[in-house]
Amino acid sequence: MFSLGSQAQGDSAGPNAIRIPKNRELFHDQVDKEQLAIFASDGKSDRELVAGTNPEINLLLTNAVSTRVDALQIEIESDTLTDHRLKVGYLTGLTGVLKYVRQNYRTKKVNLLHFPEIIDAYRAAVEADRSGSSIAPVLQPHPYDVGMAVLAAGVFTRNPGYTRASEQLVLKYCTLYPSRTFTTLNTNPQVSFADSLIKAVAKAYPGQLYTYAQAYNALGNRIRAINDDEFVKTVVRMSKSKSGQQYFPFLDNIGRGKITFEEIDAAEKDSVQYYRLLVKTQMDYKQRAMNRDTALAFRELTAKLEKKAKDVFVTTINGLHNERDEVRFRCIQPLNAAELYYLAVLTDGLIYTSSYTNGVYPLMMKKAGNRGDSLLMSLSFDHYRKFISQAAAYNKLGNFLSTFPSHDEATDLMKAFVGGLEKSDGLEDGVDVADSYASIIETNKTLAAEVLALVQDNYQRNADMNNGKGMAIYNILNKLFLSADSTKNIDLTKELGIPPVYNVPYSSLINEKGEVITQVFFYGDTDGKGIFNGFQNMFPAPNWAIDRSNPQWITIRSVKGKPVVIYANRPLPEETGEDDKAQQALGAYLEENNIHPTVTIHRGHSYFANSTIAYMAPTSKVVFMGSCGGFHLIDSILHKSEDAHIIASKQIGKTAINKPFFQLLTEKLRNGSGIDWIPFWKEFKGKATVEGFEDYIPPYKNLGAIFIKAYKKAIGPEDDDGQVSRL
Repeated sequence: MFSLGSQAQGDSAGPNAIRIPKNRELFHDQVDKEQLAIFASDGKSDRELVAGTNPEINLLLTNAVSTRVDALQIEIESDTLTDHRLKVGYLTGLTGVLKYVRQNYRTKKVNLLHFPEIIDAYRAAVEADRSGSSIAPVLQPHPYDVGMAVLAAGVFTRNPGYTRASEQLVLKYCTLYPSRTFTTLNTNPQVSFADSLIKAVAKAYPGQLYTYAQAYNALGNRIRAINDDEFVKTVVRMSKSKSGQQYFPFLDNIGRGKITFEEIDAAEKDSVQYYRLLVKTQMDYKQRAMNRDTALAFRELTAKLEKKAKDVFVTTINGLHNERDEVRFRCIQPLNAAELYYLAVLTDGLIYTSSYTNGVYPLMMKKAGNRGDSLLMSLSFDHYRKFISQAAAYNKLGNFLSTFPSHDEATDLMKAFVGGLEKSDGLEDGVDVADSYASIIETNKTLAAEVLALVQDNYQRNADMNNGKGMAIYNILNKLFLSADSTKNIDLTKELGIPPVYNVPYSSLINEKGEVITQVFFYGDTDGKGIFNGFQNMFPAPNWAIDRSNPQWITIRSVKGKPVVIYANRPLPEETGEDDKAQQALGAYLEENNIHPTVTIHRGHSYFANSTIAYMAPTSKVVFMGSCGGFHLIDSILHKSEDAHIIASKQIGKTAINKPFFQLLTEKLRNGSGIDWIPFWKEFKGKATVEGFEDYIPPYKNLGAIFIKAYKKAIGPEDDDGQVSRL
């Protein structure tokens, strides 16, 4: 027998302490241990919960974890009308509630400020359950996270209100996160309000509606059974058609009677005509959006347009880069200026420099009558920030601005380009502005000075409005642009609070054994097989040794100097997926043996980049992506490894450039040196004396990547609102 409260509080039993039978001591101990675990979850093993800087809130939470939980234990234990079995169940449930809160509050699935409410709600649920009443009315007034924490107790499954309470949580979750409605209903298709929810969110997420309408499961059956909603019925009809994916981008115009299925069928037979129809619809939808009339499936339309631009045109002209221009660019000759514009901006990061500068851009300007202003106006300035950033990257921005009737009009465009970033959804517009500056300052000092002044003006404008997001964006851009001038001596680590931009310390690259682990990704196309053979020849004896015993990868180890280990999968045939299997097998081997690469090398075309990013180690500090480019790939890399230094190229990778980079990098590492990028790049340039070197972007000039890091540091990571549990 012992006194309740002595363990949780660390004090002798108080006047309210009670004696506990031996057969329930263990269950009280488990509650006490979870109390202590919550106290320790803030990093200190004491009896205080510190959730922030507000001492009153910290005191409130501390009292809730200690006093309120202790009081509930006493209440459960002292209840003379509850038998041993129920007391054990409610104590075990209390342990489950505490554990759920502890495990989920840091990921924001539980708002820690709701902890007192969670304990009160659990107490009320126990009272209702003990009397045989439904717990649903008890939980109805509380927020979603409170209800989830209470049901996490796992002791109310036989309560007459459990099903209703669970449904209430599904509805609350879908109300909080409407974009996850279909995912939630897919695991909870039996809820009574499923049809109403489907119809309520259908127009907001038509792509999800289409996908789930195709599924032969409970949710798919419910969607297909809805016959009182014309929009849902239209999407269901598409989902049943073999051409549904081709119809879907035109969903809004189909619903408005502006185009028929038959007209789409006719265009779909000709790749140019279908692409032309996509562009025409994109321009229509963009014009409507300017008038605050957003078309249904607009995002899906743009995604389809991007896919067609890539698959039908850009992949073709990229692949013909060794052919004469009249052969290489034959497929794009029928396209008009607007169609060429979308072809360029929607394949940023994939289109080769020569494809852009020798083919798409000059043909676009010719067909636009060499009037950039008229072209943008005809497009309602759709994706214009991306276009300006891309033109700057390929040294065509000056030429483009020169086609405007006056300098003032060109200046107005740049004002719009730099301004209003605080209103943008996401970070892509800010990344476009950041990326463009690195190219502008190298080619047009006057324009660079104007852009910097515009950034500073926009910072002041946001400061005057006390707009925190805008101030963060423009402060970062100002510091980044000033740092591009070495005479300013801007320390970005100090100014923006981000890891070093200009160097990678050797200590950050080695593991506990003192090894630098590098992983190289190869692909099994013809180019990959040829590059792989040359790659192996870069590591001769006596400094290196190569182990070729594994059929799926090779291991290269330094014999002299500091330990450097390079793992590279073999470029096995891509047509059978053997290269992917080799990458997966190597990844599994590294994981099983606690081997964590800090250097990642991508050796393949840009269309393989997403695969490399998916498999790359989160521990990567240096990431060489070759022909990687564009916001989405850079952002994906930083989501995988937030401190990565990224080396990218605006062009197809060249062996004559890649080889000296790898050799210089590995020799630095073998000699125990960190990477100081400015002198490294100067030495690299001296070794790679071929055309195309300027297309390679060093980490300290990859301003888009630095912008993303700095913004996330300034604002903080997005909340992880969690996933709804199967109820």
